Amino acid sequence: MRIIIGGAGRVGTDLAKALRAEDIDVVLVDSDSRAVKNAQNLDVLVIHGDLTTREKLYEAGIGISTVFVAATNSDERNLLACALAEHAHSEIAGANAEPLLSICRVRGMNFLEEQNNGHLREWAKVNHVINPLEGAIQRLHSGLRSSSIEEVIPFGHDAFIIELDVTSQAKSVVFQTLREASNHIEGGMPLIVGLKREGERSIVPDGDFMLVPNDRIAVATTGLASFNRILNIFGHEATDFPVNPKVAVIGATKIGQRIADDWLNSGAKVTVIERDLQRANDLSGSKIGANPNLEVIHGDHLDRDILTEIGIPDHHIAIAALENDLASIAAALLASDMGVNRTGLLLYDADLVKVTQRMGITFAVDRKRVAVDNMLAQIHTKAAGAYALLTNIPNIVGISMEVNERARFSGKRVVEANLPEWMRIAFIQRKNNNGMWESLRPSPDKALLNGDRLIIFSTPDRMQDIEKRFKV
Repeated sequence: MRIIIGGAGRVGTDLAKALRAEDIDVVLVDSDSRAVKNAQNLDVLVIHGDLTTREKLYEAGIGISTVFVAATNSDERNLLACALAEHAHSEIAGANAEPLLSICRVRGMNFLEEQNNGHLREWAKVNHVINPLEGAIQRLHSGLRSSSIEEVIPFGHDAFIIELDVTSQAKSVVFQTLREASNHIEGGMPLIVGLKREGERSIVPDGDFMLVPNDRIAVATTGLASFNRILNIFGHEATDFPVNPKVAVIGATKIGQRIADDWLNSGAKVTVIERDLQRANDLSGSKIGANPNLEVIHGDHLDRDILTEIGIPDHHIAIAALENDLASIAAALLASDMGVNRTGLLLYDADLVKVTQRMGITFAVDRKRVAVDNMLAQIHTKAAGAYALLTNIPNIVGISMEVNERARFSGKRVVEANLPEWMRIAFIQRKNNNGMWESLRPSPDKALLNGDRLIIFSTPDRMQDIEKRFKV
C-alpha cells in the first residue's frame, strides 16, 4: 500500500509519521525546499517538486498508489492536485485497477458545502474533504468543562477519551495495581486505555499495572457528567460546571459564529464581541442573531471599559476566535485577567498549544492535529469510523472497528472473546431499539453483537493484526 501526501508542512509530516508507524509506504511531495529538507529525517521518500505537475506524480508512483492526500495550505492547489492525481492514476494503472482514494484538505466553507451537497466529487474528483473545524469546536467545548484535563477526544455518541496526569493526591489508586484499586472505588476503576511514564514507552496497561504519581493517562468515559468523578479519583480538584453557562465569544468571524451557535445549542447564554461594525451587524441580522440568548456587542475586545460594561467577569467562559493566533491569545489572557475562570482557543500553530497552557489558558485545541485524525479515519477505509492519535501519550491510537459474523468473537461475551492484552476495548457502540447509536462500557459480561462498533486502543503497528481479527 503506497500513500502519496502532497504538502510537507505540519499536517503532511504528522500524517506521514502516523502512517509509517503502521509500516505503510509513504511518499511526500512539496515544492518548498525548506519543507523538503525538514522532512528528510522521516522514514519516507521525499520529493522536491510541484504536486500539480504530472511528472512529479509519476515520480512519486501515482500508478501504484492507493491513496492521494493533498494537504498544502492552498485549497485551490489541493483540489487541482486531487483532480490531476485521479487522471494520472487511471492513465497508468488502467481502468481495471483499484480506484484511487483522494483526500483533500480545505479551509473554505464554500468547498465544504460543495462536498456536503455531493458536487465536489463530480467536478474535482475528490472522495473526501477534510475541514477539522467541527471536530475542533467539539473538542474545545468538551475540554472547557475542566481546567485539569489535558485533552478531550470525542468518539461520537457521548463517548470521550480524556487525558490527564495522576497526582500524588490520588490516594485510592497510586502504588497499587489497577485491579486492586478497582476493588475499593465506588462504581469501579475508570478504564485506562493508554499510559505514558516519564522516560518509558507508552503502553496499554493491564490489571496488574501499578500507577504512580505523574503518570499521564488516557481514560475512556461516557457522558460529560462523568468528568468530575474521574478528576477526583486521579487526584484533581473538580469544580461544578453550570447547566446554562454564560459564554463570551471574542470575534464574529466564521469560526466565532460557529462556536457561538454550538454553545447556544447547548443552552448557554452567549455574548459575541466584535470590533468591525459591519461584521457585528451581519451576525445580528443572521439566523444565529435571532436567538434570544445571543447578544452581539460592537466594540474593542481589548478595551477594559467595554469589557467591564458588558460584565465580562460574570461570564463562565471566554473563547477567542480571531483570525490571528497571537491576537486570540492576547484577548483570552485579558479576559482571564479580568476574572473569567475558563478560557479557550482554537489555534492554527500547534507549538502555541502547550505555551498557552503554561500561560494559564484553560484549554486550547490544535486544529492541525484534528485534521490529521480526520485524514487517518478516511485512509483507514476498513475502519468503521473514527481514528485518533492520543495527544499526550505517543504511539497509542484509537480506531473504530465493526463486528461482523466472520469474526470469531461475534456473539460472545467480552470475557469469552480471548482478545489479546495489547489491545483494549474502550467502548461498544450499538444501535438501540429506537435506531439511535449509544456507547456502552465494555464490561466482561457484555455480549459483542453483529453490527456493534468497537473503539479499540493499541499501538499503531498492531493495526493489521486488528483488521485480521475483525476479518475485514
